[in-house]
Parts: sequence; structure tokens; C-alpha cells
Amino acid sequence: MRVELHPLVLEELKRDARYYESCRRGLGRRFSECVYAAFGEIAESPSAWPVLEGDARRYLLRIFPYAVLYSLEQDCVLVVAVMHCRRRPCYWRDRVHEADERN
Repeated sequence: MRVELHPLVLEELKRDARYYESCRRGLGRRFSECVYAAFGEIAESPSAWPVLEGDARRYLLRIFPYAVLYSLEQDCVLVVAVMHCRRRPCYWRDRVHEADERN
């Protein structure tokens, strides 16, 4: 299934990768690779991960304390957030509602 990113997801991903890169050289790249690998796994089996709330599903990264939050749309998987699991846990909710209104 095709994966689409909410417009703010790419900004989140870049910001957090820069943070990890500032901690240790190469770590930002590793973070990005883990996130994009998650996108691939989600695309292959979008129903495999549990529903977190409403239509939002959650894929937990194995190495970093992040989750990929996504919803199943008619023709794609919409990634609504790449969120740190301990910071601002509910900020992404409006993005899911935007996706619902889009359909």
C-alpha cells in the first residue's frame, strides 16, 4: 500500500534527526533509516499494528523511543506523526481529524 506523509511529518523527522546527529555523528541517519524502515513495514501490513485511538494506529520503533502514528485511508496509509513517546503525547490528534475530513 502507498504511504503518504502529513505535511508536518517530514519537518518532525528532520528536526529529530538533527537532534540525534548533534548527540552523536551518524545517529541522526540511523534514526531516519529506522523511521523509513517502519514506513516500509507499515506499507506491507498496514493492519498489523494496534489501534491507539479512533482510526490511529501505532508502530513503535525498536531502537528509539518513537512511534509512527498512521491511519488507513481508502487508497493509502497516511502517516500523521513521528512522535517521541514521552513528549506531548496528544499533539497529533488534530491531524487524524483532518484526515477524516479529507475523506
